[in-house]
Amino acid sequence: MARILLAEDDDSVRAFVKRALELDGNSVIAVEDGATALEVVGTDAGGFDLLVSDIKMPVMDGIALALNVARDKPDLPILLMTGYADQRERAHGLEQIVRDVVLKPFTLADIRRVVAATLAGTPEPTRLAG
Repeated sequence: MARILLAEDDDSVRAFVKRALELDGNSVIAVEDGATALEVVGTDAGGFDLLVSDIKMPVMDGIALALNVARDKPDLPILLMTGYADQRERAHGLEQIVRDVVLKPFTLADIRRVVAATLAGTPEPTRLAG
């Protein structure tokens, strides 16, 4: 179906999201931080259909990753995830480059629904402002 790059520093969350997205037939490349994700985006010849990233990560956080990816690959849709209200606020103002911010904890059905809607080009109403 789609090629998705997932950046998440928490091993269990990364494995959970990867499995969830693969249930829908997506091919998921999962990495542990934003710097690695940026490197993969830059060197991958096949291209990705979606970037899903945690906001709070070591080395390079999801906000910096989103800004860099949007500059280099402006057509790549980006979803961010966070469990921290203050991190969600940091994403405010990025509506032009980030399709949505998914709040943790989320269910398997939640993440699958948001990703499917984003890939279809019909994302749910944005939660960035709330």
